[in-house]
Amino acid sequence: MRAGAHMHLAIHAVHSVVQTKAQQVLGLFVAVVWGVLFQGLCASGAWAQFDKTAWPAKTPTPAIEAVDLQGKAWNTAELSGKVVVLNFWATWCAPCKDELPTLQTLHDISDHQTVVLTINVREPAARAARYIQSTGMTFPVISDAKGELAKRWGVTVYPTTILIAPNGQARWRVVGDVDWSGSQANAWLTELRQNASPAQPPSKAAAPKR
Repeated sequence: MRAGAHMHLAIHAVHSVVQTKAQQVLGLFVAVVWGVLFQGLCASGAWAQFDKTAWPAKTPTPAIEAVDLQGKAWNTAELSGKVVVLNFWATWCAPCKDELPTLQTLHDISDHQTVVLTINVREPAARAARYIQSTGMTFPVISDAKGELAKRWGVTVYPTTILIAPNGQARWRVVGDVDWSGSQANAWLTELRQNASPAQPPSKAAAPKR
């Protein structure tokens, strides 16, 4: 009986070891699967950390009247008829620096109907100029060292991008970093070109019929 008891205990011990090993292997497999899924979700959501909202209908679009770091003057009249991607950024803002290369790509591939115009906020103009030069970026940069333009446009979080339709009206506010060289951003800009009618001149009274 004692030998049989020892045999039973040995079999139980082997069974326990096999079961434990199986659980460990299963646990490792599940961990690997979840790791792969998590990486996939992170990759697909890498450019999904933004909030896109319509520009308030009752809020007038501020006028654009500024000179960029290269000395070029920009104004609302000159930008009429074009889609404007107005981006507010700073060198201390990590998401901004992630986003800026995609704005450069958009600047490079866009035709004359789309303008990438950026505003560096609350930094000396020289610092913004050095950063742009060191990164090889060539899109226009307006210095807003005192934050006045950001305040005028209601920008408090960086990066923030205002999408302006060809008729000069701000249509969308995008808070957070976006891949501006991607298909999603391209769809936004295409929609603005297609659905935003240009500003209409004042209508004349119809002549009375005789």
